[in-house]
Amino acid sequence: MFTNAQPTQPVLSAAGVSKHYGSTCALNNIHLRITPGESVAIMGPSGSGKTTLMHVLSGILLPDSGHVNFSGPTEAVEITMLSEELRAKLRRESFGFVFQEGLLLPELSAQENVALPLMLTCMPRAAAEEYARGQLNQLGLAGMHDRRLGELSGGQAQRVAIARAQVSQPSVVFADEPTGALDSVTSAAVLDALLGSTVQRGGTLVMVTHDSATAARCDRIIRVQDGAIVSDSTQHVPNARMSEAGGTR
Repeated sequence: MFTNAQPTQPVLSAAGVSKHYGSTCALNNIHLRITPGESVAIMGPSGSGKTTLMHVLSGILLPDSGHVNFSGPTEAVEITMLSEELRAKLRRESFGFVFQEGLLLPELSAQENVALPLMLTCMPRAAAEEYARGQLNQLGLAGMHDRRLGELSGGQAQRVAIARAQVSQPSVVFADEPTGALDSVTSAAVLDALLGSTVQRGGTLVMVTHDSATAARCDRIIRVQDGAIVSDSTQHVPNARMSEAGGTR
């Protein structure tokens, strides 16, 4: 099941992937390759299959047919052949996740939320919290380590969620509408943080979004409709990753 990863391999690939919910076809024979360091936006109307595609690529869901492969820094694995336990381990160690509502634990501080994934890998609490503070500082949250969810703005909470997603230095970060609940100015700052902490360190970003301005910041836009990829285009806009306000903050 495991083989040595080759430098030229895509970090994620899907071949012949289909998924049904009863009589509804959510994904129809998807073929896709995503290279290391890419930022990819997946767009489509509600019910198009874009979120299902992200869930299948990340191993949250298994397809009915087809194969999904992941090539990490040291090994390659066919996700669709892994048990639920091994897929959970892969998500914990190699993938990061950012969701529209952040999904932070409200009873924990920002620092504790970010440290939690490290403690789940048996890192001592003091070391995990020290590393978490460093991640928060890099995202402009110095001095906010002890604040809980109710004491943070929407943009600050999303940056905590980004720090939590990045704390294990994952190969791939999956983001589901990460700016969907934010105003345009806050969205730009959060997207700066997400791109800056992912692709600028060599990681890969796969983001589901309905917003064309957000998608335009990515290297590549994949459009999904009725469970099929209807277009796949590479962006040619210089500095698309940087905001008009002046880049990563």
